Amino acid sequence: MRFLGNIEARTDAKGRVFLPATFRKQLQVAGEEQLILRTDIHGKCLVLYPESAWNRRLDEISAKVSEWDEDEQMVLREFMAEAEMLTLDGNGRFLISKRLLQAAGIEQAVRFIGIKDTIEIWAAEKTEKPFLPQEEFASRLKAIMGKQQ
Repeated sequence: MRFLGNIEARTDAKGRVFLPATFRKQLQVAGEEQLILRTDIHGKCLVLYPESAWNRRLDEISAKVSEWDEDEQMVLREFMAEAEMLTLDGNGRFLISKRLLQAAGIEQAVRFIGIKDTIEIWAAEKTEKPFLPQEEFASRLKAIMGKQQ
C-alpha cells in the first residue's frame, strides 16, 4: 500500500476530522480497519499508520531492541507511549486527542500528506512553504540517490 496525496481538511470543535476519501478507499480495498496515530519522531506532525504498517515498524524496532538493555527499552516505551489506536466512524471521521493536537500544533486546518505506507497530518500553516527550497531539495535528493547500497 502506497499513499499519495496532499489534501487539506479541517478538524471540528471536538478534534474530529474526515480522512480524505482517496485514503479511505485505499484502506478499504486493503482490508485495513484499525489505524494507529502517533507523533512523528522527526517533526511536528502526526503519522497515521494502517495496522499492518504499524506492525511492520514495531517488528523492526522490537527485533533491534534488547529486553535486557534499559536504554533501548526506554526508546521502545517512548515509541509505544505516543501511539493511539483508532477506527473511522461511519462517516469516515476519526478523533485526534487533545494531547496529539497540541503536540503537532494543530488548531483546525490540517493537511494530509501520503508518505509511502503512512499518512502524515500537519497543521496546514506549517505546509504553506516547501519543506526544502528547490535547490536544496535537488541537491539532497541527488546525494541520496548517488549513495551506494
